[in-house]
Amino acid sequence: MDFIIITSIFEPTEAVKKFAEIQPNRVVVVGDKKSPENWVCEGAVFLSVKDQMELYSEFANSLPFNHYCRKMLGYVYAIQSGATGIVDTDDDNIPLSNWGFPKQIDQAQSINESGFVNIYKLFTNHRIWPRGLPLKEILNLEPLPTSTISRPTVGVWQGLADEDPDVDAIYRLVSDEHVAFSKRPPVILEKNCVTPFNSQNTWIDQTFFPLLYLPTTVTFRYTDILRGIIAQPVLWSEDAHLGFLESTVRQLRNPHDYIKDFESEIPMYLTIEKALDIAISRSKKGQTIKDNVYNIYDGLAENEIVQAKELKLIELFFSHI
Repeated sequence: MDFIIITSIFEPTEAVKKFAEIQPNRVVVVGDKKSPENWVCEGAVFLSVKDQMELYSEFANSLPFNHYCRKMLGYVYAIQSGATGIVDTDDDNIPLSNWGFPKQIDQAQSINESGFVNIYKLFTNHRIWPRGLPLKEILNLEPLPTSTISRPTVGVWQGLADEDPDVDAIYRLVSDEHVAFSKRPPVILEKNCVTPFNSQNTWIDQTFFPLLYLPTTVTFRYTDILRGIIAQPVLWSEDAHLGFLESTVRQLRNPHDYIKDFESEIPMYLTIEKALDIAISRSKKGQTIKDNVYNIYDGLAENEIVQAKELKLIELFFSHI
C-alpha cells in the first residue's frame, strides 16, 4: 500500500481532502508548532507534535521545529505501518483525474545525456526550468534527444505540476508565468543523466526508502533538491532509474516571499554541482543503499555543504526504518 505524506501548518486544504479520498492509499499529515491544535480530516492521520514526541522521542526531539525535515516523521510512521511505496507531496498540490504512479512499464522513452538536463524541455516549449537546475544550464535551448528503454526499474517517479510548477525564485522574479505542461508518455533518465526532482508529487519504492532522508542543516528551499541530487547516483548503483510523468497535480501555491525564497536558494545555486560530484564519487555499486547515502553525507559534511551533525540524524532515521 502507498502512503501519501504531507506536512502542513494549515487547516485541511482542498489538496489534503482530495488526497484523503483516493483509495486504497493512506494519507499522513505531519504537523508542526504552527499547525492548528484540533486538526481533523476524514481519511487522514494527523501526527501532532505531541504524537511525534510520544512515538519517536529521540528522533523527534533531534529535528528542528518549523522545518520541512519534520516530514521524515511521517515517512517513519508509514514505513513502520507497512508502506510498500511512499508518495511525497504538499498541501497545495491538488490531484488531477490522472493522478497515480505506474509500478512497472514495459517500454518508455529515455534520455541518455551526460550531466544535468532540463527535463521540462520535454514537456513544454516555454522557457522554464526546475528548481535546482544549475544556472549555467538555463540558456541551454538544445533539444533533448530520446531513445527507448525496455522494462526499466524505476525507483523514483516525479509527476509534474500544472499552473504554478516547482521552479526557483529567479524564474518567479523574472517571469512567473503559469504553465500547463504537455501530455506525453513517461520519460526515464539513464545512468549519468541528472535533473533535479522535488518532494511535491513524487513516489518512492520501498527498496529505496533510505533515499527519503531530508537534510536538516541546509535551507528550506534546498533540502528536497539536495536529497534528489544525492538519490540519483545511488539509484544508478542499484541499476534503477528516476522517471518523470506528465502533470498529475495542479499547484495552487501557498503565498511566498520571492526574495526570501531567493535567499534560501543561494546555497543551492552555489553548491549543487559540487554536491553531485560528491554523490557520484561516494556511491559505490555493491554497497548497501544506507551505506551509500551515509558516505555521500560524510563527503558533503567534509566539504561543508551540510553540517557534521547530519550524520547522527541519518543514523537515527535509518534506525527507525
